Amino acid sequence: MNSPTKLGFLERLKAKWKLKSLFQVVLVLLVFACTGTTILLIKNPILDFFGIVRGGTQGALHTFLYLILVLPLYQIVLLIYGAIFGQFRFFWEKEKRLLQRLINLFSKKSKS
Repeated sequence: MNSPTKLGFLERLKAKWKLKSLFQVVLVLLVFACTGTTILLIKNPILDFFGIVRGGTQGALHTFLYLILVLPLYQIVLLIYGAIFGQFRFFWEKEKRLLQRLINLFSKKSKS
């Protein structure tokens, strides 16, 4: 039997994300889990390709390349897994909002 706490958490996510069912909430969480695992597995080979090791004197370069290469790749992989699990529309709407926020953030700074 499911505990009320676990169902309450899923119900809160369902309401927050405006999803239709608890099954859809589970699918969205599964997409996040698969995306995170995939990025974890491919992050180091990508950075190794550029000869960047974590820590040491290349810390700033490591962070810069991570932000430039890995974070956008995360967004793409998120959409791919979203499509595989039938949740593309949900993640596409999230991506559009994220992109709009980034555009607004940089457009405000350039106007100052």
